[in-house]
Amino acid sequence: MTAKPRVVIAMSGGVDSSLTAALLVHQGYDVIGVTMQIWDTETVQDNPDDRGCCSLTAVGDARRVADKLGIPYYVMNFRKMFEETVIDYFIREYAEGKTPNPCIACNRYVKFEGLLQKSFGLGAAYVATGHYARIEYDEQRGRYLLRKGIDNSKDQSYALYHLNQHTLKHFLMPLGAYTKVQTRQMARDLGLAVAEKPDSQEICFVPNDDYKAFLEDKAPEVIKPGNIIDTHGKILGRHKGLPLYTVGQRKGLGIAAGHPLYVIALDYDRNQVLVGADNDVFADELIAHDLNFITFDKLEDQMKVAAKIRYSAKEGSAILTPLANGQVNVKFEQPQRAITPGQSVVFYDEDIVIGGGIISKVVR
Repeated sequence: MTAKPRVVIAMSGGVDSSLTAALLVHQGYDVIGVTMQIWDTETVQDNPDDRGCCSLTAVGDARRVADKLGIPYYVMNFRKMFEETVIDYFIREYAEGKTPNPCIACNRYVKFEGLLQKSFGLGAAYVATGHYARIEYDEQRGRYLLRKGIDNSKDQSYALYHLNQHTLKHFLMPLGAYTKVQTRQMARDLGLAVAEKPDSQEICFVPNDDYKAFLEDKAPEVIKPGNIIDTHGKILGRHKGLPLYTVGQRKGLGIAAGHPLYVIALDYDRNQVLVGADNDVFADELIAHDLNFITFDKLEDQMKVAAKIRYSAKEGSAILTPLANGQVNVKFEQPQRAITPGQSVVFYDEDIVIGGGIISKVVR
């Protein structure tokens, strides 16, 4: 049997990446396990039991799985790249009144660019991850496609829309063809100790998932108090800093009113939080920038798609219209709740990811 190419598997110490490594070993690939070090070695000792995707605990779990599978295992230093492309971006976006998605930035710059380049240096032809999505080559189009994972409840294609033809060619995601239930059962059958390990739900670099405390500690200058105003411009109270509020938020506004009030928008230029009624939180149009398309190189004409404005949102039918400045207008058939600048909008054709971009503006 012809030996298969070398593949580097990004190992987080969880069941998904561990099973991915096991499957590729059984398929005959020359597998190397790698955990990306993004933590500060001077402060990580404060929380040695952290269960994040790149913690010391994760390293221990990943190393044990690699030993069981009989594959080489390394920890690679990505601290500087992670700080510049994820943490700095995270703080900068909040400082500008936006709500960033650090996992998408990490996927784009660290996992799917940084790790790929370092893996080439190890003689690898591929990098593999435990994401629930599918990569296929379409002979008719002559392009690689990104499809949703078959498990709708675990599909992670939304966070992968930045993949391009080069990266798609060199990535493997075997779990996209399985459900999470099947993943755990296969891990049990293979005797992997992490088979029952809970999924990590937190932002890996934010202690206790408290991003507000993180910002107050790392960038207190972005926490600037200002006015809370209604849709008529009336001052209703004071806010504690734009990064501490999100579009659609109801609780914690500190305003006494005769009816429920929700955050409609964060006005960075005036340092104001705009509030209104629940129906004011809905909008049917947005502008997006920093676009990446997978099924074609550039959007030339209007196109009907299913669009998703956040990871947990349902898709809505929409029309894409290219704009002269490299941006795109997204017009929904039905209003969407809490469209949030800084988040990503991702476009689908059934289960195929067309592409996506960053929401820059809500059109009202």
